[in-house]
Amino acid sequence: MLEPRITTASGIPVADNQNSLSAGPRGPLLLQDFHLIEKLQHFNRERIPERVVHAKGSGAYGTFTVTHDIAGLTTAKLFSNVGKETPVFLRFSTVGGEKGSADTERDPRGFALRFYTEEGNWDLVGNNTPVFFIKDPINFPDFIHTQKRDPQTNLKSANMMFDFWSHAPESLHQVTILFSERGTPDGYRHMHGFGSHTYSLIDADGGRVYVKWHIKTRQGVKNLTAAEAARIAGVDPDYAQRDLFGAIAAGDFPQWDVKVQVAREEALRQWSERTGWNPFDLTKVWPHGDFPLQPVGLLELNRNPVNYHAEVEQAAFSPANVVPGLGYSPDKMLQGRLFGYHDAALYRVGTNHQQLPVNAPRCPVHNGQRDGVMATTNGGSTRNYARLNAVGVGATGMGHGERELALNGDAGRFDFRGREDDFTQAGNLFRLMTPSERQSLCDNLAGPLSQVDADILARQLGHFDKADPEYGRGVRAALKAAGRNVE
Repeated sequence: MLEPRITTASGIPVADNQNSLSAGPRGPLLLQDFHLIEKLQHFNRERIPERVVHAKGSGAYGTFTVTHDIAGLTTAKLFSNVGKETPVFLRFSTVGGEKGSADTERDPRGFALRFYTEEGNWDLVGNNTPVFFIKDPINFPDFIHTQKRDPQTNLKSANMMFDFWSHAPESLHQVTILFSERGTPDGYRHMHGFGSHTYSLIDADGGRVYVKWHIKTRQGVKNLTAAEAARIAGVDPDYAQRDLFGAIAAGDFPQWDVKVQVAREEALRQWSERTGWNPFDLTKVWPHGDFPLQPVGLLELNRNPVNYHAEVEQAAFSPANVVPGLGYSPDKMLQGRLFGYHDAALYRVGTNHQQLPVNAPRCPVHNGQRDGVMATTNGGSTRNYARLNAVGVGATGMGHGERELALNGDAGRFDFRGREDDFTQAGNLFRLMTPSERQSLCDNLAGPLSQVDADILARQLGHFDKADPEYGRGVRAALKAAGRNVE
């Protein structure tokens, strides 16, 4: 039976529900893509009042201290000299679970870090993994629906999850991480964080350096086996929250080393030509052999919130929050999140969420925004409009000294699925694993895969085979041991 054609909420037929409208095949995206905007806006408004994703989380305050000089790469004042400290707030979370779910579920972990700088708030909003399941934000609502509950049964569904993933081989890299031992971190203190997206640094000449952020735990990486995670979920579903809060309260302050991978545009172009990979694709990593890690600073958490709801639940982050000297990239997923996060906060917390203490910058604010729900500082008698300057203001490029970003290509929807390499990096990760780690991965996959329909299973096994034949054989053996016969 043919499925009905997808339309907007106004009944307008959707020409392409797979690919966002972009300037050239690698973006950035165009605001005129009303289907993408409507889809993201409706998705942001589907839950009241908890977050649609990252609903359950923990948070703490601390400091970021510069330990290595990168002032030659960026004019951002928080990096201006070695030893400089910036106050921070960090919210950890699970991604797919509800607010009352267990901390030890197999799920990516959110790693949202706010720097309260003298030039405004910088939000580095990432995860505990360097990649993600999809590369285009138009697919994000569909993907998250598969991680939530079946609308008929109200149960989590392995069939829904693997139906989506098996049709999206780009997800294989992240799926491999998720079902590896890294899929269930032992609390929040023992895991790495990543900006995940490609961002940029802006130097004193306005030059743009693309960057990947890495936040490496000093506590050592620790993970839970599937059996340990299930046991803890039963006896202490708030395990990670309890561990983080207790450690800080006891003066055992967790620390992370902040590092970067950096590359000029020409270096990324040459790397892309050599590998065939898009450096702005969120499902891909930059190999450390090509782009080595460079140390930047030290992150420490040393103060617990006083009121969970006011400081953790109402914290609202957005990757759009960057300060002078920092910038974005053509990463399509990042472009979508620049809109989506702030829009979600407007709906979930309110029009004036940036006035709440945990969200308020630690520097003066001057704008024409007034009124709205819960306006705590409303400008008083100051002018609520800006005068135009008839002779201009002399701004050039992208603002804050950043040069213009050259864009080219015909505007349209560009579909490269089936023509891009979605398997090599996942295979490389599998080949890096020890035999015991490979066995854990295959066993963890066998559990949910033993519950899915035969056609979904066949598609997913095909992806494992393409990543590495041993990967496919290992999952088949684990499925057989779990009682699921596979041809």
